[in-house]
Amino acid sequence: MEKFIITINRQFGSMGRPIAKEMAEALNVEFYDRDLIEAAAKKMNMSLSIASNLEESAKPNRFWRMCFPLGHDATRKQDELFQVEKKIILDLADAKSCIIVGRCSDSILKCSKHLLRIFIYAPYKERLKNCVERLKMDERTAKEMIRNVDRARDAYQVRYAGYLPGDFHHTDLLINSSFLGVEATAQYLTELVLKKYGSHHIAED
Repeated sequence: MEKFIITINRQFGSMGRPIAKEMAEALNVEFYDRDLIEAAAKKMNMSLSIASNLEESAKPNRFWRMCFPLGHDATRKQDELFQVEKKIILDLADAKSCIIVGRCSDSILKCSKHLLRIFIYAPYKERLKNCVERLKMDERTAKEMIRNVDRARDAYQVRYAGYLPGDFHHTDLLINSSFLGVEATAQYLTELVLKKYGSHHIAED
């Protein structure tokens, strides 16, 4: 039975990750995000605490790790981590249907069959509101995170993929999450996947 692979890039505060997670639950497929770096660290015999330190040492902020998907200790170490994680992403996508968030998965899997590349965005005011109300940040921190995380994700994507997240030349669907809201956006995208690939995929082992 043929598989489908969904990759999701997102602006910080657009709630792309919760949307992706809800989609995965509705479609009964695996959802991969932060566990990818954990798997990469394990393959490199790197403890999770060291991996976390690589990601979080820039600032003692529980949201700051989002700025550095694979760590920032050194260019060479980040490149090594990326290559290990790239192999993990390829193996996961080869095994079965799944949803993968970020980490240049759209570029890594560009040659995969039945690939749907989604970019989730939202107006700045809506993202700020999400950060304050949903992620429980104070407004100052939220503004810093929106600026810094977006900048870091853009740089990471350009470095390893050669283009910005949401580039329509490399994206199948761009959607404003504030238009329908988080839950309804997840539902809409789930229905789109079912219409595109057929409900028979959900029963896949």
